[in-house]
Amino acid sequence: MSEAAKENSSKKEKKRIHTLDELRGFAVFCMVFYHAFYTVGYLFNFDFGVKLIEFFMPAEPFFAGLFILISGIASNLSHSNLERGCKLLFIAEAVTVVTFLVVGEDQVIRFGVLHMLAVCMIAFGLLRKVVGLVPMWIGIILNVLLFVFTLQITRGYVGIPFLYQLRLPVEWYSSGIFYALGFPSKDFVSSDYFPLMPWLFLFFAGGFFGKLAADKKFPAFTYKKHIPPLAFLGRHALLVYILHQPVIYGICSLVKLIIGSNG
Repeated sequence: MSEAAKENSSKKEKKRIHTLDELRGFAVFCMVFYHAFYTVGYLFNFDFGVKLIEFFMPAEPFFAGLFILISGIASNLSHSNLERGCKLLFIAEAVTVVTFLVVGEDQVIRFGVLHMLAVCMIAFGLLRKVVGLVPMWIGIILNVLLFVFTLQITRGYVGIPFLYQLRLPVEWYSSGIFYALGFPSKDFVSSDYFPLMPWLFLFFAGGFFGKLAADKKFPAFTYKKHIPPLAFLGRHALLVYILHQPVIYGICSLVKLIIGSNG
């Protein structure tokens, strides 16, 4: 390879923010194990799986939030958010159909993280010019405040936790058609549920923060590789997310079959 080619290759390498890949890979790693515990505990009724999911449940919003925040940052680096969002929405709807056919209506994924991210990408693509007009820190602060304000919206109220709460009308939750926004009815079921409120605001906070990434103003260390296996997971997050559940389900089915044949 010539010196010029090496230099061009080096420049291309520096453009990728490997730390984002690694953080996203860590979030995917956590989600895979969390879903494994859920499958073992609630779909195959192994007690140790229930205990593990209950132990790790408080941590789930944090690694899921990290994944969503990074997705928002990455959307500022993409020129095809509308296309990406539409493709992801198609995949998400396919997941809904497959889960309905495999595990039934009680465990179907009606509006999971893929659905939410797809709608967020589409919204970001449509509003990108508007986002560009708003100063970065104003956009970040506004969206973080809205995220905190709507954090408990699925439970029937908004406000600042432990300081101020406003109870929302019960009628908003009774129709059963606004679950995607964050107004699920009492009989709503989705084994993976990430409504647009509050998560869209976290996504857009990442989108505003991603202006630094688009301008190549992230710290120098973020452009270097630190943990290649996590970076690999992060670069292939969608594929891993789609495939991990069928693999886990298949392994659990095989184990249960073996246990049953030896019982």
